[in-house]
Amino acid sequence: MRDKEKKRPEWTPKGQHDGFTTSVMGGIHSSHDGFHNDHAEKKAVHKRKKLKLQDYIKGVLESDRTIMARAITLVESNSVKHRTMADELIKALLPKSGHSVRIGITGMPGAGKSTFIEALGNLLCDHDHKVAVLAVDPSSSLTKGSILGDKTRMEKLSTRSEAFIRPSPSGGVLGGVARKSRETMIICEAAGFDVILVETVGVGQSEITVRSMVDFFLLLTITGAGDELQGMKKGIMELADAILINKADGDNKKQAETTKSEFNRILHYLQPVTPGWHTKAYTCSSVTGSGIGDIWKVIEAFLKHTKNTGYFEERRHTQAIDWMKDMIEQYLKKIFYEDKEVKELFEAVQASVKTGKITPATGAQKLIQAFEGNIE
Repeated sequence: MRDKEKKRPEWTPKGQHDGFTTSVMGGIHSSHDGFHNDHAEKKAVHKRKKLKLQDYIKGVLESDRTIMARAITLVESNSVKHRTMADELIKALLPKSGHSVRIGITGMPGAGKSTFIEALGNLLCDHDHKVAVLAVDPSSSLTKGSILGDKTRMEKLSTRSEAFIRPSPSGGVLGGVARKSRETMIICEAAGFDVILVETVGVGQSEITVRSMVDFFLLLTITGAGDELQGMKKGIMELADAILINKADGDNKKQAETTKSEFNRILHYLQPVTPGWHTKAYTCSSVTGSGIGDIWKVIEAFLKHTKNTGYFEERRHTQAIDWMKDMIEQYLKKIFYEDKEVKELFEAVQASVKTGKITPATGAQKLIQAFEGNIE
C-alpha cells in the first residue's frame, strides 16, 4: 500500500481507495529517452539492393514480379545512366520475346475498358494463359503521374499469379509511350506471358500509336451514348480488327443488338486494316461474362488467318522498323533541344515569334541553322 501511495499525485484526496482514477505509472527501464533516436531509426532502414544487369535478366526470365517491376521502371526512366543499362537489358531479352499475342484495346471514356479487361483476363487465366496488362494512363499536368489508376479497378485479376498489371503514365508524350510500352512488352514476353493486353487512354492520337504496337486492335463502345455512330471517328473504326459493344445486359441488351447491326452495316463499306480480314461488331457484358469467350474466339480466328497468310510476321517486321524510326526521331529531337547553340538562341527566337517580329518558319530556320553550324 505504501508503494501505491507513493505513485499517487500528492494532491490525491486522503482516504481515496484504489479505484481513484488518477495514478502515476512507474518508469520504463529502457535506453530510449522518448525522443527521436537517429541511431535506432537508421538500424531499421533497409536499403534496396542495387541490381546489376545479370540480376535483371535472371529475375525477368524467372518471372520474378519484383524484378519485373524494377526492370520496367528502369526502361521507363529518362535518366541517361539508366538508359544504357535498359538498352542492354532489352537486347539480352529480345531473343526470348515475340511469342505472345499483343492486343490493343481502346474506347471512349465510360465504355468499361478496365472491367472488360478484367473479365477477359480472368477467362484467359482460367484457360492456362499468362496475361500481362499494360494500362497506359493519361498523365496529370500537375504531378506527371497516372490519374486513372486502372490497377485498382481490376481487383480480382491483380491478385492472380497468372496475371501482371502495370499502369504507366503517358507523360504527355505519345512517342515515349510507344518506346516504353514496346520495351515493357518485351520484358513481359521474356517472363513467359503469352497474352499482352495494351489499354489506351481512348483519346485522340494514342489509338494510332498503340495500333502500331499490337497484332489485334479492339474498339470497345457502348449503346445509349447519344449519337455514338456519328460521334465515332471513321479513322478509329478503320484501325479496328473488331468492334465490341459492351454492357449488353438487362434492358440494354436489345439496344446493343441494334447498335451491333448498325456498326456492321457501316463496316461493310470500310476498308479493313488487315488484308483479307472482315472487321465485324459483336456484343458482350463484362458483368455477366456473356460474349467474352466469343470475342476471344474471334481473336484466335484472326491469329490463324494472319499467320496462314503471312501477314502476322509482316506486320511484326513493319512494327520493328517503325520502332527504329521512332527511336531515331526521339534521339534527334533530344540532341537538337540540348544543343548549346540552340539553347542560347531559343528564348530570344521564341519571343520574336510570339510578338510577330518573325514568322514561325523563320524562327525554326534560325534554330536549325544554329544546330547545323554546331555539328559541322
